[in-house]
Amino acid sequence: MKSALLTVLALAAAVIPHASRADALTAQDYAEIEQLYAQYNLTLDANDPEGWAATFTPDGTFMSYTGHDGLVGFAKAWHERMGGTTRRHWNTNLRLTGDGTKAEGTVYLMLVDVATKSIYSTGVYTDVLTKTPQGWRFTKRVVKLDAAAPAAPAQQPPK
Repeated sequence: MKSALLTVLALAAAVIPHASRADALTAQDYAEIEQLYAQYNLTLDANDPEGWAATFTPDGTFMSYTGHDGLVGFAKAWHERMGGTTRRHWNTNLRLTGDGTKAEGTVYLMLVDVATKSIYSTGVYTDVLTKTPQGWRFTKRVVKLDAAAPAAPAQQPPK
């Protein structure tokens, strides 16, 4: 009985790591997804709404904006609201999980105002990605902005 249990455990140990490697993202997937994140940032910062919308699947969603036309409309409105091309998106600490067809990602966001050389906002993107014939695309992207720091209390003059 003990040897049968050891045999089963040995087989499981041999099969499970192999199965998880087969389902994991490849180095090529990682590289392509990193390029997608860069393309997202570069096209939005350069006021290229069509290029930005192309980083999503045709039915992709960013916050409450869905589909090509909704995404293009968001990008145009965002640029008008931000007043030009002085904002730059920076991402760091990208974490990806998934397989060769679907992935989930989380990445920090920092939006920098290059005119004033200051941080405009920070937050976290949470993403669902799909590999399409055109490459990896965002299916769903949600951003949660960090709360602004509370104002420092006014200092009272010494008495």
